[in-house]
Amino acid sequence: MEKTVVVVGVDDSERSFYALEWTLDHLFLTVLEKCPFKLVVVHAKPASTTAIRQDLKRMAAKVLEKAKGFCEAKLVNDAAFEVMEGNARYVPCEAVENHQASVLVVGSHGYGALKRTVLGSVSDYCAHHAHCSVMIVKKPKNKH
Repeated sequence: MEKTVVVVGVDDSERSFYALEWTLDHLFLTVLEKCPFKLVVVHAKPASTTAIRQDLKRMAAKVLEKAKGFCEAKLVNDAAFEVMEGNARYVPCEAVENHQASVLVVGSHGYGALKRTVLGSVSDYCAHHAHCSVMIVKKPKNKH
């Protein structure tokens, strides 16, 4: 039986790692014995000039090491980790195509409509362009 592929997009933000952790807790840990999912964690590394290429490469490695740590802590071993060069909006959608994923999980920064319009929104782009189901995981706001 072929496993269903779940792609999770991560960057260096707390919210993207919350989305990864949520995915691990809700899709993988509940069925760890015979998990029907294959996890692909993808990080977008912007195209760069030679001067900053090494810094971006180090940052990407650091992000993926942190993601591997999350997976290892949750005993999820059937995972692939990739750095893809390109715009953070397009990379998760490309990963979906490359892996024929059924689900794409991304975090949400919680921007309002104006900030989303000005800065752009990876989750909004993915929700409209990915060729699979898209889950946007929002970190709950702290209640005082």
